[in-house]
Amino acid sequence: MTAADEASARDALRCGELTILGRIRSASNATFLCEATGPAQTDHPVHCVYKPVAGEQPLWDFPDGTLAGREVGSYLVSAALGWNIVPYTIIRDGPAGPGMVQLWVDQPGDSDDDESEGPDLVDICPPGSIPPGYLSVLRAYDYAGNDVTLVHADDTRLRRMAVFDVIVNNADRKGGHILAGIDGRVYGVDHGVSLHVQDKLRTVLWGWAGKPIDDETLAAIAGLGEQLAGPLSDQLREHITPAEVAALRRRVRILVAEPVMPAPDRHRPIPWPAF
Repeated sequence: MTAADEASARDALRCGELTILGRIRSASNATFLCEATGPAQTDHPVHCVYKPVAGEQPLWDFPDGTLAGREVGSYLVSAALGWNIVPYTIIRDGPAGPGMVQLWVDQPGDSDDDESEGPDLVDICPPGSIPPGYLSVLRAYDYAGNDVTLVHADDTRLRRMAVFDVIVNNADRKGGHILAGIDGRVYGVDHGVSLHVQDKLRTVLWGWAGKPIDDETLAAIAGLGEQLAGPLSDQLREHITPAEVAALRRRVRILVAEPVMPAPDRHRPIPWPAF
């Protein structure tokens, strides 16, 4: 997507008419595939995901704000880092009331003509058969009782996402929330349970635990810390609590002072199910 196409798509999401195409049944909350059409007759429809606030299930451990607001907050952090991990995300009115609207990620498997080869970015494989260029996360049993290993690619794009998850305190980084776009970028979606004050990091991307954070990534994190001292904090307070913004700033300061990827919590290191 060119810069002009992306700007047009964002305009359609902000101002266009939303039409529901269908419901995404795999989601735990009301989630719809929609089409956003701009005001001009020449505008092409843009696919997007729409999650109305009215369709959110209350969570006892995330009592403040909305899941939609946390999705937007995560997008704002991603954009401030300059990594664009989270697709363009806003809150606006829709067919079922106000909700989160996020640009759809086109993936290679979306077309019948697309055939993927090799393992996914996050996958499972038999023990002892880890593909080259992949990191082992843990060993477990599948639903048939077979011994398997959870792995993910040793990929720079995934490594940056792992750092992002530490920053936003993502409690639900499943393999299915990692999307490889046809544009060659890797996106993260479903950040409704992020940005909490308490440590809730649960992710399948533990392959770099205990490893140092590279200088380029660290510079982006430091830049985020500077932005959090300005208007970015005000933007985030529209969606999360002041205490959660303060906690975000603390996580950034800790990573800058101690640039090492954390180790998993032994009580619940990964979300379940993992995909």
